[in-house]
Amino acid sequence: MKQDAGRKYLGNLAPKFAELNDDVLFGEVWDRVDKLNLRDRSLITISALFSAGLYPQLKAHLELGKKHGLTKTEVVVAITQLAFYSGWPKAWSTFPLIEEVYGKDDNELELSIFPVGEKNPFADYFKGQSYLYPLSTTQVPLFNVTFEPGCRNNWHIHEAKSGGGQMLICVFGNGWYQEEGKKARFLKPGDIVNIPANVKHWHGATKDSWFQHLAIEVSGVDTKTKWLEEVSDEEYNKIGE
Repeated sequence: MKQDAGRKYLGNLAPKFAELNDDVLFGEVWDRVDKLNLRDRSLITISALFSAGLYPQLKAHLELGKKHGLTKTEVVVAITQLAFYSGWPKAWSTFPLIEEVYGKDDNELELSIFPVGEKNPFADYFKGQSYLYPLSTTQVPLFNVTFEPGCRNNWHIHEAKSGGGQMLICVFGNGWYQEEGKKARFLKPGDIVNIPANVKHWHGATKDSWFQHLAIEVSGVDTKTKWLEEVSDEEYNKIGE
């Protein structure tokens, strides 16, 4: 998880502290998504900061937790329980921060206007948790695919004798798309990816953001998806260096 706040705000005053903050705390501890995902790490950190009454840092981590997929309801429920153990007045001070970060709308945090759906039935071909919702299965097959932070699918190929391939329309968060032998492309809402048939590639979320894209299957002759090897942690962690 890349972070530069330490160097930005404390680089001159406390350079060693800044280095430990950016490179060790966020670069190593937060980066161990194989042990705890970013959503759970955010909830743990929010709980610790709430208990200590460190409200400026708490607000910053509420914002980060929202980015990592924590809903408003989940945070409110967590703070309500913590209030019994760490202090009722702290909860009174925290709820306004939650409203600042999430807004006063009582609805759950939505990743986009499209439903998230159920856990992906193709989970064997994904590293990390993903979700799938079929928006249309007639005329043009169209699916909403949601990736938790750090989740990505395996290398794969959309095979076709003619035509075929896939289009991605990015609708929420930040992600990556990469074709074999090429540099990974950073994706954000509004970006469109045209994936040719018979080209080896993968796509998924960045380390610190949920990601959604609509996947459009392009019609063709004898089309099928050939799933290949995982995108290794070593490959994935080198992106953006």
